[in-house]
Amino acid sequence: MQQQSKKVWSSGLLLVFFGMIATGKSYLASAWAQQYGLPYYNSDRVRKELAGITPQTSQQAGVDQGIYTPAFSRRTYDALLDRADTHFREDAQACVVLDGSYQSARERELLRDRFSGRVDVLFVHCTCSEDVVKERLKQRAMDSHAVSDGRWEIYLAQRKRFQPVTDLEQEQVIELDTNAPLQQLLMQVGQHIQERGL
Repeated sequence: MQQQSKKVWSSGLLLVFFGMIATGKSYLASAWAQQYGLPYYNSDRVRKELAGITPQTSQQAGVDQGIYTPAFSRRTYDALLDRADTHFREDAQACVVLDGSYQSARERELLRDRFSGRVDVLFVHCTCSEDVVKERLKQRAMDSHAVSDGRWEIYLAQRKRFQPVTDLEQEQVIELDTNAPLQQLLMQVGQHIQERGL
């Protein structure tokens, strides 16, 4: 069994990995959660759980269709908030990891409002070049265990909608180019948390 790393946060912390599809947020978020043995909630997995299907069940509906309608997305992101809330009610000093697109300023505001004054909320904005996105989507299409249904046309639609992260103060967000070694990225997240005294 892999030994868990010593925690780097000092109080309750909600760590939100977000960005467009195929920007590496899930890879990084799950690695961070595994490194510290933390509760981790991925929007794709929660969405499919709510739909009553397995995580690997492919859903190739178009933009805003099937389980990706605005109403179903609302259910999904509310469920993410509720699950994080449950952990903090049990342990106010916990660190909970959320993983989703959080592409609108309003969605990010709802999250901050829910936990304001209770725990620190830190966003990790994952980005990478479009060439890297294309390659990752190509690899994902060949992976029968992939959970995300992201495709290039979905990426293009999301790119039009994704609102700039100007709603967050500098100390509330970490900007990461995920086209870097995993261990380097994990170290960067930990350093940011320690530097900000969270």
